[in-house]
Amino acid sequence: MDKKKSGLTDSHAHLDSFGTDSKIEKVITRALDNDVTRIITVADSLESSYRAVELAQKFSGVYASVGAHPHNAKEVNPDTLKELERLAKEPKVVAIGEIGLDYYKNHSPRLVQQKVFNQQLELADKLKLPVIVHDRDADKDVIGILGKHRNLKGVFHCFSGDVSLAQTVLAMNFYISIAGTVTFKNAGILADVAKYVPLTKLLIETDSPYLTPHPHRGRKNEPAHVRLVAEKIAELKGVDVSVVEASTQENVQLLFAIR
Repeated sequence: MDKKKSGLTDSHAHLDSFGTDSKIEKVITRALDNDVTRIITVADSLESSYRAVELAQKFSGVYASVGAHPHNAKEVNPDTLKELERLAKEPKVVAIGEIGLDYYKNHSPRLVQQKVFNQQLELADKLKLPVIVHDRDADKDVIGILGKHRNLKGVFHCFSGDVSLAQTVLAMNFYISIAGTVTFKNAGILADVAKYVPLTKLLIETDSPYLTPHPHRGRKNEPAHVRLVAEKIAELKGVDVSVVEASTQENVQLLFAIR
C-alpha cells in the first residue's frame, strides 16, 4: 500500500478487529485491489491504541489514531492519558480518536464520558492533532463540549444526524464522514446529508468490521468496501466517482496532514 494521492482512503477502520497480522495483511491486500491506498486504523481503548500504532508501523499506507471510546471512558485514569499522549507522538499517529459521547448504550456513566471527552480534547489541542468524534444520541452535549475547544479541527465519524446537525457541524469547520449506511434502502436522512455536505468537507469510511454496505450486508465489513460508499455518494451528488475520490483524498491530506 502506498501513499499516492489517487485512489481512496478509508478514513475510519478498526483493523485490530481482524485478528493476526497475516489476516490483516489479507484485508489490506483486498483493499489495494479496490484502489484503497490508505487506511486510518482507529482505536477505542488504550489497548487498541497500542495495536493501532503497531499496525501503522508495520504496514505502509496504514495510519493510526489513539484514544478512548466513550464506552470505555470508565477505564480511563491519569496514567491512561499519559500513555495516550506518549503514543500520540508516534510518527504515523494522525489523530486522537475515536472519542466523544454515546448516550444510546451508556456503557460508561454520562458524566464520566463528558470528563474523558474533555480530557482527550485537551490532549488533542496540546499536541495539535485533529479529533475523530463519536456522537450517538448526544448531539447537544457533543456540540456544547466541542464549543469550548474552538481551536480544534476534526471529523464527525459515521455521521448519523440530519441536515440541521450537519449545518451545525460544518459551521464549526469540522468534516463529516459518511459510512456504508448511506447505501441502505432506508438511508433517506443520511442520503439527504450526503447530497447536502460539500465535497470539500466530506470524508468516507467503512467503520469496518461494522456497517457493511449493500450488497454485502450480513458479512463482515472491510476497507475494500469504502469504494461502495464513494460510488453511492457520487450517485447522490450526480458526479463521477473520480470526483468523490479526488476530493476525499484531498480532505484526508488536509485534515490529517497525510502526504
